[in-house]
Amino acid sequence: MPTSVPALLAPSAGAPFERGTIECRDLGSHDVLIDIAYAGICHSDIHQARQEWGQAIFPMVPGHEIAGVVAAVGEKVTAHAVGDRVGIGCFVDSCRECENCLAGEEQFCTRGMVATYNGRQYSGEATYGGYSTQIVADENYVLCIPENLALAVAAPLLCAGITTYSPLKHWGAGPGQKVAVVGMGGLGHVAVKIARAMGAEVTVLSQSLSKQEDGLRFGAEHYYATKNEATFHQLRGSFDLILNTVSADLDVDALLGLLRVNGSLVYVGLPEDAQAFSVFSLVRGRRSLAGSNIGGIRETQEMLDFCAQHGIGAEIELIGADDVTEAYDRVVASDVRYRFVIDTATIPA
Repeated sequence: MPTSVPALLAPSAGAPFERGTIECRDLGSHDVLIDIAYAGICHSDIHQARQEWGQAIFPMVPGHEIAGVVAAVGEKVTAHAVGDRVGIGCFVDSCRECENCLAGEEQFCTRGMVATYNGRQYSGEATYGGYSTQIVADENYVLCIPENLALAVAAPLLCAGITTYSPLKHWGAGPGQKVAVVGMGGLGHVAVKIARAMGAEVTVLSQSLSKQEDGLRFGAEHYYATKNEATFHQLRGSFDLILNTVSADLDVDALLGLLRVNGSLVYVGLPEDAQAFSVFSLVRGRRSLAGSNIGGIRETQEMLDFCAQHGIGAEIELIGADDVTEAYDRVVASDVRYRFVIDTATIPA
């Protein structure tokens, strides 16, 4: 019989969170039952709970930055054991048959990956995320969290970490490369840490210098304010890679002008509006404008191991269940340094 577990539910678009219960499916032979310890708040949770990305499924239990401990395993599970420290990211299934899945790029599954929440299993059942006390998932979509990585700071890595690690790796961030990170928020601060650990020379481009001290502490060598017009003249033609982590409308041409020949501007932030640019900004320097999603399961595990090796965790503010609705407003107002994480032990009434 499915088990009812305590959860935080968004009953409708933009409504305050309420305590309630969700049904966890029966433990299948290849399933893992996880006692969730922490769940990060991602800006995409806010977009979906407020139905800003199209029609959503309500009641909704957001959360795809999940860290916890294995409580039970199905009879055929080999990848995990009771007591293991594990995590779940943005998806919990994929077709496993298309060329992208077979290549370890399940995030680009041609049938469509099964989102951890606000999605549907291939059977049609709705999915519910990490703002709850337990979750059941297939062992192949559950990640191992290394022992030297605290669960609370590891949780945001399941989205923010892989969202930044994947493009930094793909576009060759490393020794001899100059990388700029646009924005010093939930994504940006992790990007700075990872890019520095990869060996790149890192610059932060932020609206103001208010977070400069933090940026330098996280590993950036340079920090500039984009509100200062002189920044774009001073840094013209400077970077091999610019990773844009913000969701606001930006001057794309101005950013492209900061690239060296053959440089790339890569979007991981998701602005709501269409972004305009001139093709001349590309052809004058054989530049590229690109986007990146999360990573596949194999790459996400690689990211966790890399972060553990280099002592990288998210900078977090731990909150209780009663604080989540307010935390959403604070994220939108950029009033967090740098990721809210819910202590799920506070969810049961």
